[in-house]
Amino acid sequence: MPETDKKPEITHKSQLTEYFGQGCKPPGEWSIGTEHEKFLFYKNDSRRISYFGEPGIRTIFKHLQNNGWQPVWEKQNVVGLKKNAAFVTLEPGGQVELSGSKLKTLQETSEETKTYFDVLEDICEKLELFSLSLGFDPLSARRDVPWIPKTRYGFMKEYMPRKGKLGHEMMLNTASVQVNLDYSSEDDMIKKMRVAQALQPVATAIFANSPFSQGKPNGFLSYRAHVWDDTDPDRCGFLPFVFDTGFGFEYWVDYLLDVPMYFIQRGEEYLPAGGMTFRDFLQGKHKLKPTIDDWDTHVATVFPDIRLKQFIEMRGADAGSVPHVTAVSALWTGLLYDSASLEESYELISNWNINEVKEMRSRVPKDGLNAASGNLHAGKIAKQICQIAENGLKRRSEFLGIDDESRFLEPVRKITTSGVTPAEMLLQLNEKKLSAGLNVSGWEKYQLQILTGETNDNSKI
Repeated sequence: MPETDKKPEITHKSQLTEYFGQGCKPPGEWSIGTEHEKFLFYKNDSRRISYFGEPGIRTIFKHLQNNGWQPVWEKQNVVGLKKNAAFVTLEPGGQVELSGSKLKTLQETSEETKTYFDVLEDICEKLELFSLSLGFDPLSARRDVPWIPKTRYGFMKEYMPRKGKLGHEMMLNTASVQVNLDYSSEDDMIKKMRVAQALQPVATAIFANSPFSQGKPNGFLSYRAHVWDDTDPDRCGFLPFVFDTGFGFEYWVDYLLDVPMYFIQRGEEYLPAGGMTFRDFLQGKHKLKPTIDDWDTHVATVFPDIRLKQFIEMRGADAGSVPHVTAVSALWTGLLYDSASLEESYELISNWNINEVKEMRSRVPKDGLNAASGNLHAGKIAKQICQIAENGLKRRSEFLGIDDESRFLEPVRKITTSGVTPAEMLLQLNEKKLSAGLNVSGWEKYQLQILTGETNDNSKI
């Protein structure tokens, strides 16, 4: 490696703590980042498309490049695209993900998401493909999903079965919406992380949208959430230590230091980590020296309900339509980006029993808004936080001098008022069609309509 290409080495844990401190931003610089994934299929037989197929993901990427996207290469393969500050990336099973730009308003989030969805749908129409936005692929068995040729996914594919039964299902057949928000200080981060962790199960319940697998109801409302619970306990799930006295940047660093690494990357070369933790790496138990790039990679290879990078990621919602995506961002923005709403949310969760939160969370994949434990009931909490977020968005919009963005919470209002999640809407529509005696082919075609938000009776999801 040329001397000028060398990355700063890590010699002390304090550098890792400072890494998160560098994420602090004054409120005037806060932004909203949204990431969301889609499944892509061939129209003629409803198979998931492959990378090398004709047409396949490479073909889609070529069309997107005609819309101004620039290729991101791994060796001879284009594995992503970049346009301004946004990226299109690939999950292991070819789920296409938009990692959006850092935006100031929810209006911009909605416009960015809709523009991307529209462009992708136009390409799919030309290529005789279709896309679905749900938390879990409703049609494909895991064995039938082709893997994407990214080296890091090869390491993860080999590692996952050692830790959980459903790691490959997670990699190939799940899709989510993720919201990324900023913090102003360590104290602000702590408060936001605690609110986000306590309320994440409720957000999962509100946006539950994965009740089908392999063409049939699977017994869950968010099967995606169930799959994540049996993936890897070292790096996934609920983080009770967020509520510990003394939690902060260094506490998070200590958590990450003891998570096993997947690999070490040098340029385009990937080396096995052999079960080594980052703490081992930092203590000199490898011939290579750890760099900030290594830390950046490791930080991104833990997958809990919430994740601290140089911003906070809320990771608990199933994938969905444009209004669904924007509503996830609206909920968290309203709760965390208005100081009064953040204080009200923090007060709401401050006396909760952590074991009851964990128990409620464990019931959400099957029970959705009916999940409960002790004094906690997901549906009741959902109504409360919807109102808190609405008030927060109204205040924020007035402060910014923009149109009232609480309108983007409308899907949440409908769900929390009715108590019926998107998954239950799908199940009801499915039952309605099955009782009418549709054959499998007819049911699949109708399912595609209802899963994308439109039905013949003009109902919206």
